[in-house]
Amino acid sequence: MSNVYVVGIDMIKFGRFPERTVENLGAEAALMALDDCGLSIRDMQALYCGNQGQAGALVGQRVLKEIGQTGIQVINVANACATGATAFRDAWISIKAGLYDIVLAVGVEQMGKGMLGGGPSDGISPEGILGSYSMPAVFAHMGMEHARKYGTTFEQFAKVSVKNHHHSTLNPKAMYQKETPLDEVMNSEMMAYPNTKLMCSVNVDGSAAAVLCSEKKAKELGLLQRAVCVRGSALQSDPYTTYNLAMMDFNAVTRLAAKNAYEMAGVGPEDINLIELHDCFATAELVHYENLGICQDGEAGRLIDSGATALGGKIPVNVSGGLLSKGHPLGATGIANIYEITTHLRGEAGKRQVNGARLGLTHVVGAGSACAVHILEKA
Repeated sequence: MSNVYVVGIDMIKFGRFPERTVENLGAEAALMALDDCGLSIRDMQALYCGNQGQAGALVGQRVLKEIGQTGIQVINVANACATGATAFRDAWISIKAGLYDIVLAVGVEQMGKGMLGGGPSDGISPEGILGSYSMPAVFAHMGMEHARKYGTTFEQFAKVSVKNHHHSTLNPKAMYQKETPLDEVMNSEMMAYPNTKLMCSVNVDGSAAAVLCSEKKAKELGLLQRAVCVRGSALQSDPYTTYNLAMMDFNAVTRLAAKNAYEMAGVGPEDINLIELHDCFATAELVHYENLGICQDGEAGRLIDSGATALGGKIPVNVSGGLLSKGHPLGATGIANIYEITTHLRGEAGKRQVNGARLGLTHVVGAGSACAVHILEKA
């Protein structure tokens, strides 16, 4: 099977655009990705579009009405916070399977303000866990469980936000680009202990897009010089654990996806140079250090204390500013994470460049649960 490469990729600056439509936002990122590799929609053989569904049906077809209706296959994808990564993976699969040589993946969402909703959807009684299906409560519980087992402190969780907000000041495409000192993070409004308001991700509007290509086609078009190879791709749902009887298990699904992605890529966590992971809340980032294998269980607090996951550290995490600062438009996040890693592997990340980056990993996990992990390599 052919290697698959990202030959064009881009994202818009995340923000709030109430005057625009979801298809207009998606079209902008699509055209940016096409421009990045010097191609047009006429060169694309299929479109995979990720949108969580707030904008109605057939978003991919509506994007094509903005940039050119060429009659190609359009697949629309919704998979919670893993929506964009799922669209990207489906595009990758179509090339791996030999159906196409060059395809476009787009992720787009308009979020608006306010807290994401949530509630039991599987018939399990919420007795005893009332309120715990709101996302702040779910991820507060994740953090408190970690604190119970390993003694992780409020300050260590808060340091994740300090780090990611600092990284965002180096990223012109982040929604917010503002330093937040530790005392400011810890003293901001409490949402669900230990997550304060400045430890929660930002609901924003945004879009990102990628052009994926077979190795043969990339050579034919002369696009391998800036191309990035997709070494590993995994998409998993929850493996059953007794934890599922009461709560979604973001840990088990992440560990399974990471294991499969590492095996496919033939690498381990020790080989990864940088990571964009799903920091929907500060507690999530810390716990996912262990789920992705970059430290042993119980060591995440010490890892953030050491500075290893900051820019310039041993394994920089969320150098984009992460969801905490860049923002979290559900359908776009997965491809936006891939954009960030690709930019570093190309050596084009400017002030936030991770020097010598060769292998990068992206991770997104959505309630339900759906987890996608991709491993990308410099060509």
